[in-house]
Amino acid sequence: MRKGALLIISAPSGAGKTTICRKLLARRKDLKYSVSCTTRLPRPGEKNGKHYFFLNREEFKRRIQRGELLEWAMVHDEYYGTPRHFIEDQTKKGLNVIMAIDVQGAMSIRRKHPAAILVFVLPPSMDELKARLAGRRDATEVVAKRLANSRGELAAAKDYDYVVVNDALEKAVDQISCILTAETLKTSRLDPSHLTPALA
Repeated sequence: MRKGALLIISAPSGAGKTTICRKLLARRKDLKYSVSCTTRLPRPGEKNGKHYFFLNREEFKRRIQRGELLEWAMVHDEYYGTPRHFIEDQTKKGLNVIMAIDVQGAMSIRRKHPAAILVFVLPPSMDELKARLAGRRDATEVVAKRLANSRGELAAAKDYDYVVVNDALEKAVDQISCILTAETLKTSRLDPSHLTPALA
């Protein structure tokens, strides 16, 4: 049995990482989505347990203290974190897990799981990123903060394994799916016993 892979997608807000994850999940049955925890308020249409686990700050801090989060960080003045048990259970079963998380979280997971596959999604241009953020229903000050933070996030792209430009959604999804397929075929993810020829 192959070990399941951990695929991490990061991008500046508005670059399309959530949409890309949704498309990949619809396409690939070997892929499971890791739902993150956050203290930010739900956007219209977001559901607890599906898009995020929406927690208050006290509960989030309790989960940190109990060691229930694989990683956590403060992003845009809100806490975000990754539940540990789901990822460990799924990868042990040979399933791949996809996560859409920020740069800080990705680097934290890379330190604990060096085999994690890190993909950074770039917007076609800063003008396009501004237009996408402006089309959201977030408050003006939230959009301004995310746009300001995007410059630092873009600088971190060089620390990722792969960079994909989301100038055409289906093309970006195709490219990331190909990356995942190639990575899961690596000999390092195969049970060593499968590499030993059976004796006649």
